Amino acid sequence: MKNRTRALALGGSAALLAALVGATPAPAAPAAPKLASAHGGGTIFFPYSPDDDIRFTVDAESDPFTRPLPAPGLEKGMPTDARGRVTISHHYAEGGFTGVAEAEVDCLVTGGRTATLTAVVKTSNVGWEGRRIGISVQDGQRGEPDRLGFSWAVANADVKPDGTVAQGTVGTCMAPAPFTEVTKGAFKVTPAPLAPRP
Repeated sequence: MKNRTRALALGGSAALLAALVGATPAPAAPAAPKLASAHGGGTIFFPYSPDDDIRFTVDAESDPFTRPLPAPGLEKGMPTDARGRVTISHHYAEGGFTGVAEAEVDCLVTGGRTATLTAVVKTSNVGWEGRRIGISVQDGQRGEPDRLGFSWAVANADVKPDGTVAQGTVGTCMAPAPFTEVTKGAFKVTPAPLAPRP
């Protein structure tokens, strides 16, 4: 009787163990990769136009491999492909004119608290349609101000040896360091590594 009881106990333990092993949940599906983004709006202080009101809004999100290019290896696009919108308003204190432009984001890359993006101007009252512009944003932390850089201020002119200036071009994701301070408003950068090739 003792042996039979022991056998039943062992058999029950084996059945319980099998049930527990069988009840182990399946591994969770891998989480969707985190995507980079830059959002916000603000007024900057530009030391070469100290009395002007210059404002930017940025809504950019990574959208990897969605802009095919006619080049070997780029038929599916690039890991820095992005979508979104940039708007710019520059009110000139002298003359009272306000220049505005709205541009479609085509590239975004992040590193830490900084994002660099480019956008192609779609509408403008200063003749910028079709022009690619570069913007950099730094998300300030620990009491530091946010910062912003823009290509046409410092990095978008080609000065010839004879002193003449030609308008430079901006390639995708090219922008200067965020060299101006945001005095009103804020930007949020969500960093993420570049997406792997599909």
